[in-house]
Amino acid sequence: MEKTALLELVDRYKSDPESVYNTWFVRGEQRLKAFRAIRRGVRDTVDAIAAQSFGSDFKGSPLEFVLSAITEQKQVFEGAAHAFFWKPKLRIPDIYENQLNKQKFGAFLSSCLDAKREEQVLVELSRLAAAEIKGLGPAVANIIYFLHPTLVPPFNTAILNGFNFLFGEKKKLGSWGSYRDMRETIIQTNVEVRDHLSKDVGAFAGLLFEIGSGRLLVTGSVQSLLEPAKIKAEKAARARHESVVAEENEESEHTKIQHVLIKIGRALNYRVHVARNDRHRSYNGEAFSILTVPALPQLDWPPEVMETVSLIDVIWLRPGTAEIVAAFEVEKSTSIYSGILRLEDLARSIPGCNCNLFLVAPDYREREVMAQLARPAFRDDLTDIRLAFIPFGDLCQHCDALCKFGEDSSILHKIARARPRL
Repeated sequence: MEKTALLELVDRYKSDPESVYNTWFVRGEQRLKAFRAIRRGVRDTVDAIAAQSFGSDFKGSPLEFVLSAITEQKQVFEGAAHAFFWKPKLRIPDIYENQLNKQKFGAFLSSCLDAKREEQVLVELSRLAAAEIKGLGPAVANIIYFLHPTLVPPFNTAILNGFNFLFGEKKKLGSWGSYRDMRETIIQTNVEVRDHLSKDVGAFAGLLFEIGSGRLLVTGSVQSLLEPAKIKAEKAARARHESVVAEENEESEHTKIQHVLIKIGRALNYRVHVARNDRHRSYNGEAFSILTVPALPQLDWPPEVMETVSLIDVIWLRPGTAEIVAAFEVEKSTSIYSGILRLEDLARSIPGCNCNLFLVAPDYREREVMAQLARPAFRDDLTDIRLAFIPFGDLCQHCDALCKFGEDSSILHKIARARPRL
């Protein structure tokens, strides 16, 4: 394939505002937030397998939380969890009932977590393939991508179809050999275009996904499509547009709740910090950049902790000091698990922390929040941390009253639900 033709395809991919490049890949911190949560979840999975507490089903296992965080990455990873669902009639994937296979899978994940070089990752992929664990195929790449995004491209039917079409191949979906060949081709081809795209191969995988989904037509000197393919592309484009609109509506509600928390915090005479990737937002004509402080005060924390804390949705600060009074993670539909991790990072970084931490989520997610807070890992870790749940409905309904009658952050406990004590 001519390089100029490929670059033209890349340009069309990037210029489409509804391509996954623009709706997922370049969404900055919103996408990058997932990487740490998934890495932590993979570590929890490894630890659970080592402690023989992993269980005999996907549901309720640490692996479920990993795949939940991955599938929240929208279009490219929709359905990524399906390959790991326990199918009792087929006894696959055989990493739940078979203890030896479970240990091999745990060792694979552990080695990939610790790997520093490409050859180390490739060796582990080959070892897992050689183990021939029934039902466990290249879909594992969707996990390893979040550990090594420049080395391991994600993998699903649409990406494979896009690859086969673009390169004139006939690679098979469940074949490790096909995946290894496909990975090599992607890495080599991405070298030619990464100055126009990214070193992170997720961007190129997104290009293949768009081709395989029928949204991105490969025309001209690259390939030509028949009329039915054009019809399919138009249908896919309409479906994508509806998805983008729905996502924008979801973000609007997230912004509304942040605005309510900013309003209450200011009414209680606190300085307010909003997640640094959200400072450009506004609600009802009020710009967050005007209502909030430009950055967190300088604190004696490691850079990676400052990075995580700066992405917490809303933080209240005591005037004239660097003291954090309260912090809020707003989880409309995203991972409760990752929200708890960010709040836990904050609490563990403050000696003698006595600030109030709140998960703010829709009313219907209360049971899910409480279930997460009751998990053994958090039950042990959060015993000395004040963490509670505030439902959207109560926060919005009582906003004016909280602003009018509240004297400090303790007013929030009138509407907050304390985490379960077991």
